[in-house]
Amino acid sequence: MFSVDTTTHLAREIHFRPELFKYNDAGVDTTQLEGQSDLGFAGFRVFKAPELARRDVVSFLGASYFRAVDDTYQYGLSARGLAIDTYTDGQEEFPDFTAFWFDTAKPGDTTFTVYALLDSASVTGAYKFVIHCEKTQVIMDVENHLYARKDIKQLGIAPMTSMFSCGNNERRVCDTIHPQIHDSDRLAMWRGNGEWICRPLNNPQKLQFNAYMDDNPKGFGLLQLDRDFSHYQDVMGWYNKRPSLWVEPRSKWGKGAVSLMEIPTTGETLDNVVCFWQPEKAIKAGDTLAFNYRLYWSAQPPVQSPLARVMATRTGMGGFPEGWAPGEHYPDKWARRFAIDFVGGDLKAAAPKGIEPVITLSSGEGEAD
Repeated sequence: MFSVDTTTHLAREIHFRPELFKYNDAGVDTTQLEGQSDLGFAGFRVFKAPELARRDVVSFLGASYFRAVDDTYQYGLSARGLAIDTYTDGQEEFPDFTAFWFDTAKPGDTTFTVYALLDSASVTGAYKFVIHCEKTQVIMDVENHLYARKDIKQLGIAPMTSMFSCGNNERRVCDTIHPQIHDSDRLAMWRGNGEWICRPLNNPQKLQFNAYMDDNPKGFGLLQLDRDFSHYQDVMGWYNKRPSLWVEPRSKWGKGAVSLMEIPTTGETLDNVVCFWQPEKAIKAGDTLAFNYRLYWSAQPPVQSPLARVMATRTGMGGFPEGWAPGEHYPDKWARRFAIDFVGGDLKAAAPKGIEPVITLSSGEGEAD
């Protein structure tokens, strides 16, 4: 870890010293740290006024993972520097940020710059993060330059990791006192042709992978738009305060796909959702790549579709009239019933007349009412 003087551009290494930290109630035997100066650092955290030394707003810790908060100071989903072979027939690879350089900040600064070296068996890379700690959000301008050491089957750019255990439309494995449990509730995409796509997240019965093809995407992200406490009833997890993460490409990314992987989970402590941009062109040993993008950690994404959006999806047993009691009669066909709530756009007190729903099913039959 190094501190860089922005005037002379000279770097000074920051060595680990036990006295830099407080170990109150941490269960650490400080006698084992005496005289140690080469232990290094696991990562770093960033604080800003007026919450100095009390609430951090940015954290880089573990492999190439990092995350930030909005004005609720509640951490949620994480981003990564790079994803490699997340969904292939081989072993997934987790690159590490092995060194950091910090431009020395001045008192009162709300923006600071971090340089990072990324390394793994298949790739090495240099990253620049310009981090803006604003009042209601954290914005990160990211530049990377990558060099492939080996052929890579699947390269994930701007990857993010989240958790979805259950929501309004998925209670199969949610045998808890909480109505919903998730860090993010949907994948949103603003395609290169201007089309908006919203994909609700799910806790599937088996691993599920989807790829949404695109050309020069305008943006995508995992969002937590349901911020009503009564929908979670959780004073420990505070899922209603978890931030959304939106990726805005700042250069032409070409052809590829926004990829989404969902893994079955029975608890809220395991991240089971992964999302990233996968370039269409295969990555070969010796290839060099560069990507520029902006990350928004905020309650709402910086851009939204002018059309109405889905606020909630509910599902239950269908195929019979409301008020049906077992034993009276049985429906001709058993079915699932879905209720989808839309808000925003041109919607007023009631949906406009004359709109015909277009329904596409992977199997079975369906009708709208």
